[in-house]
Amino acid sequence: MFIGVSGKGGLFTEQMIKSMKQDSIVFALSNPDPEILPSKAAEAGARITATGRSDYPNQINNALVFPYILRALLDTRSKKVDYRMLVGVANVIASLVDQKQLKEDYILPRLNDLRLTSRITKTLETNEVKRK
Repeated sequence: MFIGVSGKGGLFTEQMIKSMKQDSIVFALSNPDPEILPSKAAEAGARITATGRSDYPNQINNALVFPYILRALLDTRSKKVDYRMLVGVANVIASLVDQKQLKEDYILPRLNDLRLTSRITKTLETNEVKRK
């Protein structure tokens, strides 16, 4: 697996991917230019690719988390954010793609998934109750 957050587009090469094990995973997350384009990564043998950009499948960036967690914090009137809450939010986001939907180009919910707000808010409410 490669997780790129270097800020340098084109840093990761097709040869590097070819040197990885079969069915490799490449998260080239630098924006606006990923370390390697998903098409090049796939051609080189990557099974799953993701970038921080919305014009490619599997967008992984803060846009999937911050608007929804901020809304939930406001709705629940939370005064603190702790590690347990963040892990709970990560688990909720991951759970929104069930086994039937899960495929190489759909590993995370889309940014406009209507379930994000309500499920994240519910998770923070549960964590707030447990902390009191």
